[in-house]
Amino acid sequence: MPNARRTLAVFGAGVIALSVWSSHPTEGAAVPQLDTIRVGIFMNTSKYALNTATATFSSTGGMKVGMRLPSSVVPMFVSGSDETVRFTMDDYKPIVLETTDYLAATAVVKRLKALGGSGMMIGLNDARGKVYQISEGSYATAAAAGAAGDKWLKDGTIAGYAGKAAKADLMGPLHLESGMIFASKNEAVAAAQKLAASGIEAYAAIKQSGTAAGVYTVLLGSESDQAALSALGTKAQQAESGLSPTPTDPKSLYVLIRDDYTTAESVSKPPASLYSVPLTGAKLWLETTADTGIKLAERYGRSYRGAFEVSGLGNRMAVVNEVPFEQYISAVVGAEMPASWPAEALKAQAVAARTYALYQGFGFQIAHVVDTTLSQAYGGIGSEKAATIAAVEATQGEVAMYGGKVINTVFSSSAGGFTADAQEIWGSSFDYLKSVQSPDTSSENGLYKWYRVVTPNNLVGYIREDLLEDSGQKSAGGQAVLRVKSAGTKVRPIPLVQDTVPVVDTVNAGALVVSLEKVTQSNEMSWVRGTYSAAELLKLTQGKLSKPIAGPIRTLEISKQGPSGRPTEITANGQALSVKTPDAFRSAFGGLPSTLFKIDETARLTIAGSGGATTEKPADGSAMYILGGDGKKQELTAPNYFIVNGSGTVRAATKEPEFRFVGSGNGHGVGLSQYGARGLAGLGYDYKYIMQYYYKDAKIVKE
Repeated sequence: MPNARRTLAVFGAGVIALSVWSSHPTEGAAVPQLDTIRVGIFMNTSKYALNTATATFSSTGGMKVGMRLPSSVVPMFVSGSDETVRFTMDDYKPIVLETTDYLAATAVVKRLKALGGSGMMIGLNDARGKVYQISEGSYATAAAAGAAGDKWLKDGTIAGYAGKAAKADLMGPLHLESGMIFASKNEAVAAAQKLAASGIEAYAAIKQSGTAAGVYTVLLGSESDQAALSALGTKAQQAESGLSPTPTDPKSLYVLIRDDYTTAESVSKPPASLYSVPLTGAKLWLETTADTGIKLAERYGRSYRGAFEVSGLGNRMAVVNEVPFEQYISAVVGAEMPASWPAEALKAQAVAARTYALYQGFGFQIAHVVDTTLSQAYGGIGSEKAATIAAVEATQGEVAMYGGKVINTVFSSSAGGFTADAQEIWGSSFDYLKSVQSPDTSSENGLYKWYRVVTPNNLVGYIREDLLEDSGQKSAGGQAVLRVKSAGTKVRPIPLVQDTVPVVDTVNAGALVVSLEKVTQSNEMSWVRGTYSAAELLKLTQGKLSKPIAGPIRTLEISKQGPSGRPTEITANGQALSVKTPDAFRSAFGGLPSTLFKIDETARLTIAGSGGATTEKPADGSAMYILGGDGKKQELTAPNYFIVNGSGTVRAATKEPEFRFVGSGNGHGVGLSQYGARGLAGLGYDYKYIMQYYYKDAKIVKE
């Protein structure tokens, strides 16, 4: 959750703020409200970038689609029940293939997707008959689209279909007006197909001027430069008598309509309509009366209440869901907290989510919030549950305030036993965001215990408790010796099954391992990450620090801590790491769950010598020797060794520097802890107490 304060901004020309603020006096404070909230699903801004080349909508009840103007929404068309309607930007796209072979076209679309591209298959009619045109992506300039096309055509599979000497053509946003007006989409499509059969590239389109309703017309071409557009105009006049193409009216908005086969299941299935939206000026509005809402395929196929706005922003498509505010909160609570949790915890989450959203203002240029945890998780209708809706209804209109203003009710999954002071995470102080104890242990309920063990190969890792049994033996240092129960037992680097992460070792049934410690499976309360070699750790930090670490990492230690014990300064080789705020330590070390951790420097030792002298490792790189029971001295050459202190605790050490992070909590840890709220609710505390416990001296206020 961000901590920066955001204020409500006034929309620029052509944008309508249907989300209206209002204030109602209560107890001397103004409680802000939103009738509707704008949630950014896909956006391209300096603060948030999640892009898509297409947006595919459908609704069981059909959708009304219109052009959103400052004063109203001008109707354009109505889609049928469950009809798929797709949108893309009328920008530059490379054309990587044109073919009459449907299977070849489908194969290229699949290949583009496998390579990380976003292929679109458009159906055209010309002298060859049905032609399938494969374009890719969404680009702001012809140069960018051309470079992308060259890249895709270097792929062997795509080149095999397109031809090795092929060079990508470009689709662009330049068109000519045909001057023809039609009463229906079908008439415009038929006219465009007739022109295409005579060799003129033509598309049905909707033209909208001022506040007048849109009309159907035909546009010629889809060119990327003026020379090609002029040549097309000349060709059209020669090929079709009576046709006098003119430049498009700069005071009008045009939405091209193409037949899209990208999502069609076979060549026999009817295509979807693909609408190309201008990068500037046009704001399309989609709404439905169906209780099932509107489905957006590109966002995990989720369905949403409210309406959608599709426009251009930052040279990319912007998709914004405008939804009634309290319905949004119901979906947030369901996405942020399991519906099976105690009702008072859900109510606390509802008040926190409502307050947080109000605090943001228009935090994302044309939206209040986004649908990820950069704001707060929002999953649409699928996130709504009876219990979360009840929690929202029970707290309707209630917000947390401090000093007469709504507060920044940041929250995280688990505080790991202590919440963080905002100062030690973001460097900003809030009177109501202070460190408190937090009962977060419920995340460990029912989880396996794991043993950290030494294998017969002298390697260190974790084995789950049910795969081991006590052998009844003790090691020379007094540690329990455990017997492996199953063949091919995997020794994991952390106490968690991760099938995509290489194992430390594999041991067979009957093998004996030495237990170093017993811990709970990594979870939101407690976790382990590592072990990392010095080279691996250095690589993790690359690009994450404003000043890179010089040379190999020999030592890494927490040099300053905040009130909750989280590091506010970490030094590598004695030099403080350069991060913008302490919360950045999470990403600097490869995405740690939280910053409430300790660093296990496995090569860090203080060796006591004669006469009170000490030697520090790894600063001192000289050889190490051990003295055996027989009095003989032997150089320590093994990469791993084990040290027993006076109390019998064994520490796994390494000759070369390696590093583990042993921590607690999940998230930034500031404000409400979700697992802590669950814990407090389980102890009988109500939601108001929970809120005031985590947000010191806040008042829960209702209009």
